[in-house]
Formats: sequence, structure tokens, C-alpha cells
Amino acid sequence: MRRLILLLLVLLVTACGATGTESSTVRAVQSRPEINLPAPDEIGSRSLEEVIGARRSIREYADRPLDPTALSQLLWATQGETSASGKRAAPSAGALYPLEVYVVDRTGVYHYVPEGHRLKRMVEGDLRSELSAAALDQVAVAEAAAVFVITAVEARTAAKYGDRAGRYMTLEAGHAAQNLLLQAVALDLGAVPVGAFDDADVQRVLSLPADHEPLYLIPVGHPQREDG
Repeated sequence: MRRLILLLLVLLVTACGATGTESSTVRAVQSRPEINLPAPDEIGSRSLEEVIGARRSIREYADRPLDPTALSQLLWATQGETSASGKRAAPSAGALYPLEVYVVDRTGVYHYVPEGHRLKRMVEGDLRSELSAAALDQVAVAEAAAVFVITAVEARTAAKYGDRAGRYMTLEAGHAAQNLLLQAVALDLGAVPVGAFDDADVQRVLSLPADHEPLYLIPVGHPQREDG
């Protein structure tokens, strides 16, 4: 009798797993595989003044993915390490670095790790449409080659600066976002900063940790150009 009960329990658990809510095309990645990014270039072909003058908000993109070199360069400009001591591309109050950056593209959701300049795949599958819905159905989020999601862990800054932490981390997100936008121009890419979204929905769609507060969505892609 006991064996029969155990067998029924095993069958029940198996059936529940087979009919769960997790999509067959979008699923959490348990092993967190790491991807080493190409080394970033530290000397560009366009001047800072040129890219500042050329920066515009671009919301329409061609259906082309970003190549690994461009992805590497964009992440380095946003939060990459720029010194042997671990200083980063964007200034941070007290060098506490509360920002965490995620990339969402057609293949999944990735978490950027500045140490070693690498990515960890967190979720497998294309979540851009769901992320667009969380951003009030903005088409740029759904159609971008990649959406860079800048989040912040307030506790890191609050440990030293208390109530000023919220201000400091949002300022830092702005520094990082501008770096990303200018780097996109230097790579002949288009980008637009997006602040209109439901925080809780973004966290839910991307399965973000509870303390990773989303501050910015930045769609990036190859600008859509008309023929002729």
C-alpha cells in the first residue's frame, strides 16, 4: 500500500511539472552559463564632440541583432571597468557601484558582470514583447536589437549615505545612460532612454532580484533607414 501511495505521489509531481506555467520557449536558466565578451576598444574613430552633436533619440530599428563586438563596447561604456583597481566608466558616489545592468535580446536575458567583462544568461527566450507591455506598449522596446536595463541596489549606497542614497543612485543611472547613448552613436547605432514603465512588471517579466530596482530601459539597434 505504501509503495502504491509513493508511486501516485511521484506521478502527481511529474504531472504538475509538465503542466506548469513556465513556457517551453522562455525559461529560467539554472546553470547561469557565462559568456566572455570581446575586449573593448579604448580608441574610437569619432571625436567626443562629434558624437555629442549627433546624439538623437532613435525609436525605429532594422531587424538586425547586435554583433558581440558592439554589445561588448556598449556594456563597457555603461559600467565597464576602466582601471586595474576596478573603477568604472561612470562615476559613482563613494565608488559603491549600486548599478546592475541587464541586456534583453531575442535569445534571452543577460546580467552584465564588470569584473572580467562577461555576461551571465539568466533567462532563455525572447521577452522583448513582454518587456514592451511593461513599458506601456512602447514599440521601440519590442523592436530593438537589445534593451539595456539599468537597475540599482539602493542598500549599497545607503550604507554610507543614508537618505541621500536614492538621489545618488538615480544620478549615477543618468551618468551610465549617457555613456551608453554616446557609445551607440559612435557605433552608428540608434538608442533612446525610456523611463515610462511599471517597475513591478519589469521586475516580474525579467525575473529580477527583489532589490534590483529598475531605473532605465534603453533600447538599442541599427537605425531604420529608408531606401534611396
